[in-house]
Amino acid sequence: MSQPVRYLKQNVVAEPLYNQWYAWWFLISPATAPLFVANHHVKIMESFVANPAIHVAALKSPALMGGPYINYGVERARDIQELLQRTLREQASSLRFAQAVAELDKLLLTANGFSLEELYKKVPDILQGYVELTYDLNNRASPRFFESLLYRGPHYKEPSQSLAMRLIHKDARPYVFSTPRLDTEDGSVHVHVPYRHEAIDRLFAMRRTPGEVEPVREALGIQGKDAELFSTFFTEEAPRPAPRYDSPGVRIRYFGHACVLIETREVSILTDPVISYDFPTDLPRYTYADLPEHIDYALITHGHADHLMFEPLLQLRTRIGTLVVPASSGGGLADPSLKLMLQHTGFRRVVALSEMESIEVPGGSITGLPFIGEHGDLNIQAKMAHLVQLEGKSLLMAADSNALEPRLYDHIHALVGDIDVMFLGMESEGGPLSWMYGPLLTTPLPRKMDQSRRLNGSNAERAIEIVRRLKPGQVYIYAMGREPWMGHVMVMGYHENSPQLVESRKLLDYCRAHGITAGLPYVQSELHLP
Repeated sequence: MSQPVRYLKQNVVAEPLYNQWYAWWFLISPATAPLFVANHHVKIMESFVANPAIHVAALKSPALMGGPYINYGVERARDIQELLQRTLREQASSLRFAQAVAELDKLLLTANGFSLEELYKKVPDILQGYVELTYDLNNRASPRFFESLLYRGPHYKEPSQSLAMRLIHKDARPYVFSTPRLDTEDGSVHVHVPYRHEAIDRLFAMRRTPGEVEPVREALGIQGKDAELFSTFFTEEAPRPAPRYDSPGVRIRYFGHACVLIETREVSILTDPVISYDFPTDLPRYTYADLPEHIDYALITHGHADHLMFEPLLQLRTRIGTLVVPASSGGGLADPSLKLMLQHTGFRRVVALSEMESIEVPGGSITGLPFIGEHGDLNIQAKMAHLVQLEGKSLLMAADSNALEPRLYDHIHALVGDIDVMFLGMESEGGPLSWMYGPLLTTPLPRKMDQSRRLNGSNAERAIEIVRRLKPGQVYIYAMGREPWMGHVMVMGYHENSPQLVESRKLLDYCRAHGITAGLPYVQSELHLP
């Protein structure tokens, strides 16, 4: 007897977890995940277990919401202690890996420009065969990790991957990077399968195509009381239709933050997918239900968690034709390969684009342009602005580019000409280097140095330099973290006098004074290029 078919509800959240912590790029790569487990997760849990009241008190201050404080009450101290003990036990090899990286760093400090051959035998055993020892041209020694081998060895821990699913009815979600998800949370179903599992694709295909619930539940290993809760995630109600764009010219839809859908009759391109869930709200927005059935290309500008977000990407995996990412330098801890990362999490067609490389698409092309700034002066190459050329129009998705060297844009303009539409982020006062990259540092930065190397995008002066040189006809400021569904990854808390908004208004005033259409889209907007 056949079972009734159902749709997955549009307000089912599915958070990817690593060892019960919200997963982002540094928790996927086997070269960096151990460092975040050892130097971030364990330390936060130890602090909470020792004195949970400090965490509770700290999070009463909005200014500390993005800090290293666990967002549970003191009554959850035992649960966190159990997770800590399990982490120390199950992630023991990761903790040894992290310690070995610190030891290797100290070993390479002894290198003085002479051959490194003799140091190979002194590399900690757990790292032997996974690193090449190298000098730069100034005789500074550093390791290069063979990431492709690490993914195929014991340090890539797929059993630590899982999903936490639940229904939501509002945008507000707790900040995710300082608090683990506990198995005992009410209303959540924890699915313990690796991200590449084909049942995840079957599940999310049911957002648009109805299917039988039981085969998917069984494939995901959901049993007992969780099975009953899982059944409430489905409905007989079909989602609203989202027909493919079929008119002349180019349609541009702003989905929030840095997520923009660019469509012609021939092709659909989605940038930095971060999508709102769909539920009754007084704030209309585009959601998963408004995306086309097939997305020909999804573009990732860089690996920061508000641009490369695994939560929506896993849900869209079967709908994305080609995923385009920036090529990394290869083997550096701060610059893991996004291509390897996505391939090992189940994405079948991933293209790594280098600067000034292009791929042809129907009716035009996608070109990777240099993106400087916002990465604390680290040598990170996996960052890329995208020039999308369609139907004779050019759109630049510049992400969080910071015009540290304005003449870069003279050289770009000489090659690509005037830009029709430019999207640019203006997070002009980002966090210090250690806020994101601290767990990778074997030696903490002095505070003054840390504060000077901030993760900044352009301020008004630098954004104006980009505009002057690229001569866009329209300018839109995006990627500001203002949408209410961004709070779980970005604790911005803007007010009218926030420096970021003050600087944004300066750019808007400059553009309008020079006859350039400009705007600061919020939540939802649409633009047509005839």
